[in-house]
Amino acid sequence: MIVIKNDKIKRILRILIPLVLIPAVCIGGSLLFDEQKHIFVSLVVAFFSLILFITGFERKVTGTRRMVLVAVMTAISVLGRFIPFFKPITAITVITAMYLGGEAGFLVGSLSALLSNFYFGQGPWTAFQMLAWGLIGFIAGLMAEPLKKNKVLLLAYGVLAGVAFSFIMDVWTVLWYSAGFDMELYLISIKAAIPHTILYAVSNFIFLLVLAKPFGDKLERIKIKYGV
Repeated sequence: MIVIKNDKIKRILRILIPLVLIPAVCIGGSLLFDEQKHIFVSLVVAFFSLILFITGFERKVTGTRRMVLVAVMTAISVLGRFIPFFKPITAITVITAMYLGGEAGFLVGSLSALLSNFYFGQGPWTAFQMLAWGLIGFIAGLMAEPLKKNKVLLLAYGVLAGVAFSFIMDVWTVLWYSAGFDMELYLISIKAAIPHTILYAVSNFIFLLVLAKPFGDKLERIKIKYGV
């Protein structure tokens, strides 16, 4: 297993990868590559997501146990996407980030989109889904303590995450169809997506309300028991 030991490099990568490199890959991929090369862009995003996750390793043993937990949460998230209309991916991603760290949250969100789309359909939109869910998880990790302590804040974050997901996907819509960013088209896309945005927000609210405590309690016990 690769372990990044230099703390300074870790700090730089934790900022650079989710906020600069992956967004650049998504935007550049949508502008420079045709539809046949979309899977390459998604795999590059997955690679950077894994590197980001590795920056969270403190010790080799702890990192391995954390990886197993993330694999389980990713599997649950992917299976949950088969639920009609209401999807728990955002909730599972947020819960993972709260208890296992923002890097883990980014990886779960990112891989959930990539893996589930092998069934639902890969496309140029996949990389942006990976970015959107990944960022939602990463930011939840940064806000972990307040989100754990305040249920209202957690539910509000879930609602805002639904809106943010829609807004990010609307960026893809504009870039893909206009070969560049057009603010007028972006606003039209946001307006057209309002029903879906509401569904995302409500879905996140419900799943976080139902799943946050039981999943959180189990993850907390596992962290204590195995020293994750």
